[in-house]
Amino acid sequence: MKIVVLKFGGTSVGNVERIKKVAKIIVAYKKKNRKVIVVSSAMSGTTNDLIKKSQKLSSNFDQAEYDTLLATGEQIACALIAGRLNDLGYKSRSFLSWQIPIITDGPHKAARIDSINKKQILLFINSGGIPVVTGFQGINNNFRITTLGRGGTDVSAIMMAKFFNAEECVIYTDVEGVYTTDPRNHKKAKKISKISYDEMLEMASLGAKVMQPTSVQDAKLNNIDFTVRSSFIKKSGTLITNPKKAFSNQIITGITATKNESKITIVGVKDRPGVAASIFKPLSLNSINVDMVVQNISLNGKETDLTFTIKSEDVKKTEKLIKLNKKISFRKLNCDNNVSKVSIIGVGMIATPGITYRMFQALASKKINIMVISTSEIKISVLISNMFIKKAITALHKEFKLD
Repeated sequence: MKIVVLKFGGTSVGNVERIKKVAKIIVAYKKKNRKVIVVSSAMSGTTNDLIKKSQKLSSNFDQAEYDTLLATGEQIACALIAGRLNDLGYKSRSFLSWQIPIITDGPHKAARIDSINKKQILLFINSGGIPVVTGFQGINNNFRITTLGRGGTDVSAIMMAKFFNAEECVIYTDVEGVYTTDPRNHKKAKKISKISYDEMLEMASLGAKVMQPTSVQDAKLNNIDFTVRSSFIKKSGTLITNPKKAFSNQIITGITATKNESKITIVGVKDRPGVAASIFKPLSLNSINVDMVVQNISLNGKETDLTFTIKSEDVKKTEKLIKLNKKISFRKLNCDNNVSKVSIIGVGMIATPGITYRMFQALASKKINIMVISTSEIKISVLISNMFIKKAITALHKEFKLD
């Protein structure tokens, strides 16, 4: 039984005309004798509108009710898609997560799919039907609706492909695929035909908004190949797959940039064993993610300056936690919101010497100062001033022959 899972993002189902186009795409697969499972996001703007409504009613809106509220967006989109398919003469119906059910584990707003009951969906598919499933959600063991985090419909689609052993999983969105960098920052960005899970995971976590990082991680763990392509233009997309299938001679696959970074520097911290842990423990307990870290020890070895990056929205909370922290003493606390993280990603750098030098030299040639550096096996990230983002991306894109 050849099953294909088709996921449609919010922009793909953003209005009635786009839903008609989505229905045509679904029918095209059906005409090829494929058994189709559709997974849909809410119509673009719907989720944000629901969030705003909850914020106007309460500054501490109940999390379980928040998930129940947001889950209605996908319900609307799925009903409209199924209704259109029925109008075209195809048997279809919407399936809400709790009707299947899709069982989740973990907290509200950030649950993970644990299992999917296949019985009803398989019965409907085998009867010639096209099930249209609400993405982004499931139910927990207390029979409460849970959501999977923003962009969670990607996760729903990947897990559907896993549990139904789908032959193909296609993520339809508003872009043609994954690009070497954001085309809005560099006009010579090009579409990547194949990319490995690890590279895609790094790009997603470092600012590429094509995929939610959790969905890429789930695909990697379950060895689920999937394609990202546009629902607006009939062109081939990008295949996300294992390193063997995605192998290319390209050393660097892509370049990303994030703008919502802030640099915190704690000056003159009394240096002693465990001081870094004392600083970062309260941040961890308050769900503040610390990214790049650099420590400079004074010549006398008694003091240190500790610099790290966080998301901009966490600045006020971070400053407050540091100032209230009685386990550390320091002379000054500095914050810089005008910074961005630029990263190069590629599995090819593992076996290629000189990549770090080439990156730094390319930036230096454009007089771009590097503030902080972090690395992994397949990525190098640097912190630079906001004003140099486009110049940095252009220089690196050219240096690593991505134009």
